[in-house]
Amino acid sequence: MKTICSAIFSVLVCLSSTPSIAQTYPDKPVRFIVPYAPGGPTDIIARLLGQKLSETWKQAVVIENRPGASGNVGTAQVARSAPDGYTVLINTSSVAVNTSLYLNPGYNLERDLLGVANVASSPNVIVAGSSLGAKNLKEALDKAKTGLLNYGSPGAGTTPNLSAEYLFKVLAKVDVTHVPYKGAGPALNGALTGEVQFASVAMPAAVPLLKSGRLQGLAVTSARRSLALPDVATVAESGFPDFEDYTWVGVFVPAATPIAIATRINADIESLLAQADFRARLANVGFEPSGGSLDNFARYIKAESSKWAKVVRETGTKPE
Repeated sequence: MKTICSAIFSVLVCLSSTPSIAQTYPDKPVRFIVPYAPGGPTDIIARLLGQKLSETWKQAVVIENRPGASGNVGTAQVARSAPDGYTVLINTSSVAVNTSLYLNPGYNLERDLLGVANVASSPNVIVAGSSLGAKNLKEALDKAKTGLLNYGSPGAGTTPNLSAEYLFKVLAKVDVTHVPYKGAGPALNGALTGEVQFASVAMPAAVPLLKSGRLQGLAVTSARRSLALPDVATVAESGFPDFEDYTWVGVFVPAATPIAIATRINADIESLLAQADFRARLANVGFEPSGGSLDNFARYIKAESSKWAKVVRETGTKPE
């Protein structure tokens, strides 16, 4: 009887302490790990979130860029970190791709990480530098048929890479060589300098360069034209009906993180997504807010993993 009572008392203590964990979190600075170079969509979202959440939490949010292996280096770091809510991963949909692209990415998405918030999504965009001399996707594909061209992406297995591979090799059947970079920023710089003729990236990182005229937008992968880039046609409008792909950005913590902390982070991000000024800042760089519960995000991650596994098989994409 004494043993049973002790066990019941321990459970009651645990349950009664759970709310206090969420109420006191965070009581020290929080690290946001971005597994890509600065300047890309993940970095943009991390900094927007970091600024606003630091105000909500009254604690500093430190952004750390840890690029490498299409996001696997930084992702594995978070998966192995202490499950206390103070090391948080900000990653793109590539985390759902890498489960099928890599035999051993350094972590198990389902076992090692918990998705706590689906923040926002954006179409990918194919852009050209001046060296290509193309004003739209059709012109770019015509040039690709006459000689070997190359394009940059944020890395092998990222959704911009897979979108481009599926478009070029499966649908258009043109020979274009992929050059992987460690983030959207470096890929765009490659197009600017002529190191690659064009690039495929998530739209937010490219918007300023396209609006300034330094790069030429060839096509966006959304079902409809983007409000941020209304003059850039969709891939579907360019001769490939029903083509539609997006890059999303989500927040993850180690799987053993207390559910009270995960729920607190989710609730605070949901509150931000409901604010008009935050939504406007997302729209200004080409993002649309997503949101939803932990359960909804878990189902979405599972569906995305299945979807991109099919694209990996059909395109024959290999790790860099």
